[in-house]
Amino acid sequence: MHVAERFTEIDACVERIVARAGPAVVACAPLGLGKPNRLLNALYRRVAGDPALSLTLYTALSLARPARRGGLEGRFAGPFIERQFGADYPDLAYIDDLRAGRLPPNIRIIEFYMQSASMLGNEHAQRHYASINYTHVAREVAARGPTVLLQQVARRGDRLSLSSNTDTTRDLLERLAAAGAPMPYRVAVVHPRMPFLGHDAEVGADFFDAVLDEPGNDHRLFALPREPVQLAEYALGLHASTLVRDGGTLQIGIGALSDALVHALLLRHRHNDRWRDALSRLRGGPLPPHLAAIGGEESFARGLYGASEMVMDGFMHLRRAGILTRRVYDDLALQRLLNAGHVGEVADGATLDRLIEAGVVASPLDAPSVDWLVRFGLLDDGARVRDGMLQLADGTTVGADLLDRGHRALLSARIAGRRLRGGRYLHGAFWLGTRDLQDWLRGLAGDDWDGLCMTRVSWINELYGGREALDVAQRHQARFFNTCMMHTLLGAAVSDALADGQVVSGVGGQYNFVAMAHALDDGRSTMMLRATRETAAGVVSNIVWNYGHATIPRHLRDLLVTEYGVADLRGCTDEEVVQRTLAICDARFIDDSPRARRRPASWRATSWSPMPGGATRRPCWRTRCARTACAATSRCSRSAAISTPTS
Repeated sequence: MHVAERFTEIDACVERIVARAGPAVVACAPLGLGKPNRLLNALYRRVAGDPALSLTLYTALSLARPARRGGLEGRFAGPFIERQFGADYPDLAYIDDLRAGRLPPNIRIIEFYMQSASMLGNEHAQRHYASINYTHVAREVAARGPTVLLQQVARRGDRLSLSSNTDTTRDLLERLAAAGAPMPYRVAVVHPRMPFLGHDAEVGADFFDAVLDEPGNDHRLFALPREPVQLAEYALGLHASTLVRDGGTLQIGIGALSDALVHALLLRHRHNDRWRDALSRLRGGPLPPHLAAIGGEESFARGLYGASEMVMDGFMHLRRAGILTRRVYDDLALQRLLNAGHVGEVADGATLDRLIEAGVVASPLDAPSVDWLVRFGLLDDGARVRDGMLQLADGTTVGADLLDRGHRALLSARIAGRRLRGGRYLHGAFWLGTRDLQDWLRGLAGDDWDGLCMTRVSWINELYGGREALDVAQRHQARFFNTCMMHTLLGAAVSDALADGQVVSGVGGQYNFVAMAHALDDGRSTMMLRATRETAAGVVSNIVWNYGHATIPRHLRDLLVTEYGVADLRGCTDEEVVQRTLAICDARFIDDSPRARRRPASWRATSWSPMPGGATRRPCWRTRCARTACAATSRCSRSAAISTPTS
């Protein structure tokens, strides 16, 4: 049996890594919190001090505290940084050197996702960025022949948890094993503050080659500060919250727009009358039928299921509010019955009949049927079929011939009232958020703990891999919400880079979720962005005619939300896309579009915005209203615009 080496001293562990992986160390470490900063720093210093060694690190999202500056800014920021991140937080040494342009020549850092805007203008970071879909990371890293894998983990007794990063580790190791490639030296670094999460995240110590449990490794985990949500972002969140279907699936990212969406969902559920009133005032009328058909206005009676690459604070709030309650199960027939409403998560008198009709339970009862009923909690452990009888755990026997009404009624009575087990209300690939999220994850117990499963990013971000039918069934009425920096009038989204090629962050899983929404018959993808942004030169529009870079191509356009409303772009002609997008842009910039004054007459004649009561108003490029007021007044067509085209 494989036994992991044990280390309590970081330098001894580093020497073992160099001995096993050197002199050309090809290391990989998870994104975000999965990086063991202290061990990475020690390895970095060891290689930097020895020209005979080299280090190539494949990773992403290298979390860094804000850079300290002098003067008044530094005197203000210093105490905040210590309160937020802790005075003992070990900054990544390679990030400090990257920022300063002094990375040693024998070290390369290759990332597929960067902390947003942190490396603009940085030559090494930009040259060594790898544009890879999150789901392809394990494949690409495996092709590079990694010699060492470093990961921060949680521990409970003899068991370890991949915790914050179950995303790529298993996929990477399985790819290497399937190819017969050499396995990397796998090092787990125990952190006492890391939440222990189970299911797919839980492994034995023998999953790794070495376990470093260093007494000094007890610093605070990196926690994201809370960002303020602006008034326009609250408006955007209200619009977006109408697109979520009760009983459906939710994916959301991080940032102020996602926080605004979560706030609106909480308001919709807890104070539905206030939510409806705010939405009606914002829109200037009722929700249009075509948007109501996509989402809804009711509270969440059936609840939502979360399937998100990133687990952030919003999911915690939705769970606490009783919204994140729909559970999915790893059984296709059961999941389809649940989606159709033929069975519920609590069995009733008709549940056994439905299971028999669906072929889940055989008649007469056989061992696989009993095992299935036990697996999902409808019978207690220990039930078995013997000599034509079902023997229950308490000694009771029931005839196995379910065509007999008496036998069927007895078994149905035993099942009724029992709750299905093994369901998950949230699947995620990695988690990152505030200190409140960390505390919540550490304190999970019972159903809250059992229903959360951190798993492979390949299972979260795409439908392929041998379980497509089950993935489709679980992602019932999926709504995927992502943010972008800019959006073109013809439907392309700009999320990760600038027109000059500089990378702001990375594509991550955004493309995966957009493509998945189109692959699902009842799925929808939503891009959220502020209509404008502040720059040194003043306010500029985030909706542009064209841009020199696109993250999501125009053929995958779907729903677009700004503070001015919702535009449904799926399946539209280019003319309709322009019309609907203009209806939710900031009217101050309509005439600034390169083609605003060259639109065909037919576009201008058919682009009026429908208003409550059937009236129409001409858009601003026709009426030439005061641009400084039109985006703010309730009398303007822009603030009341809805996304349907007029005829």
